[in-house]
Amino acid sequence: MRAEMLAKLGYVAFAPDIYGKGVRPATPQQAMQESSKYGKDRPLMRQRVQAGLEQLKSNPDVDPNRIAAIGYCFGGTVALELGRSGADIAAIATFHAGLSNPSPVDAKNIKVRVLVLQGANDPFAKPADVDKFEDEMRATKVDWQFVSYGGAVHGFSNPHNNDPEHGLVYDKRADQRSWKAMQDFFNETFAK
Repeated sequence: MRAEMLAKLGYVAFAPDIYGKGVRPATPQQAMQESSKYGKDRPLMRQRVQAGLEQLKSNPDVDPNRIAAIGYCFGGTVALELGRSGADIAAIATFHAGLSNPSPVDAKNIKVRVLVLQGANDPFAKPADVDKFEDEMRATKVDWQFVSYGGAVHGFSNPHNNDPEHGLVYDKRADQRSWKAMQDFFNETFAK
């Protein structure tokens, strides 16, 4: 859905398959189990997302100097990890991403602008996680922004989320505001 929305804005949109051929978690538990493999093996995560980036760059419609990575939840974690790998892209925007980083020193490799859009009440990004992430960014010369949406929890952008017990609830205002924030960020980034 988001790739289609990006395409309607005039961007070439590409969604790399980090999990691999035929791996399609059917439940949130299966998705957490699969994504945790990559959370524990950041080199594998970087290898997969780098392969996706190379595939995107091979598209003749893509300007390699005007590439951004976005991601939601696990995809946001992957986008941040792409930045930490030193990837040569222009920007990263994440939505309710996992902020953990087993190697905070890798933040020095980020060469791009970063926009992080989080729910203020996200049970998967506790205040200590946010503090660590912000400290990681402060230790760099990265042009970064962190936007926290009051009352929003994890998965605030997915209209199918309605599981308050597990902190997964759609928030229409946060969804719309974050999408607009990403568009403004891209307009500023790519205006040059």
